[in-house]
Amino acid sequence: MSKRAVILAGGKGTRLKPYTISLPKPLVPVGDMPILEIIIRQLTKSGFDHITITINHMADIIRAFCGDGSKWGTKIDYSLEDKPLSTMGPLKLIKDLPENFLVMNGDVLTDLDFDSFYNNHVISKNIFTISAYSRDQKVDYGVLEVGNDNRLVDFVEKPVNRYNVSMGVYMANREILDYIPENQLYGFDHLMLDLIRYQKPATVKIHSGYWLDIGRPDDYEKACNDIEGNKIKI
Repeated sequence: MSKRAVILAGGKGTRLKPYTISLPKPLVPVGDMPILEIIIRQLTKSGFDHITITINHMADIIRAFCGDGSKWGTKIDYSLEDKPLSTMGPLKLIKDLPENFLVMNGDVLTDLDFDSFYNNHVISKNIFTISAYSRDQKVDYGVLEVGNDNRLVDFVEKPVNRYNVSMGVYMANREILDYIPENQLYGFDHLMLDLIRYQKPATVKIHSGYWLDIGRPDDYEKACNDIEGNKIKI
């Protein structure tokens, strides 16, 4: 069965400066290869034989590096944004998307089983599936709970809250394109709220393995250390 993936690689990577001054974020090396190459290799190994990369910032550099995908044994083509369209807006530009397809950010380091994720979405007939990760967020302050009379009713020193966060890896049914406007900034948040509004909410699938969004310098350094220390097997 032919499988299609879309990698979102059009952002400027401003949070990852200075690493992204001369390179697009997806081509910043993690270990021996750029994060984009790691993703392409993972997808190809999982049976994805057609990958579309959405590009805008430093588009020519990404094209030159990835080419037509033949060096990885897959087909790669490109969708060029004339202006930034956020995360979901670029999908409207791709006119040949199949019934179901994978969408992911071009800066995600994970050991997610992409093949299983794809198949589970198709079998379940979901309109949209979000791969999610449970992440602890520590509050660096003592938290005061105050009653109506301004008197302290509870105190928690530096609490840790757990949230399910989006990993930036999704499976989508082509039906979502009906909700995405033409040539407008339209993000993941807009789509999720629209699907809830129209009573077609996304399905969330928790991933218990490794995940890191390489968005900031400290995340990038952790990714490099984890690869070199064999904390993640790609």
